[in-house]
Amino acid sequence: MTQEMQFKTIIAQYCEVKPEDMTNDLRFREDLGFSSLDFMSFLGELEDTFDIELEEENALQVFTIGEALALLETLQQ
Repeated sequence: MTQEMQFKTIIAQYCEVKPEDMTNDLRFREDLGFSSLDFMSFLGELEDTFDIELEEENALQVFTIGEALALLETLQQ
């Protein structure tokens, strides 16, 4: 499984969109229906799965799947 698909599989646990149907322009709140609690739980799961540490101010600037993937890539470098 690619990292992007693993990432989208985690997202799918919090919404009703299948990972293969997700596009990078989908917004967490408006398009996927994430609540604030969902988003924070999702971020915690990302930290555990990908062994990264997210800064709160960076995480609060993420609105779309594409932005979250880009942030993940920079944190893994």
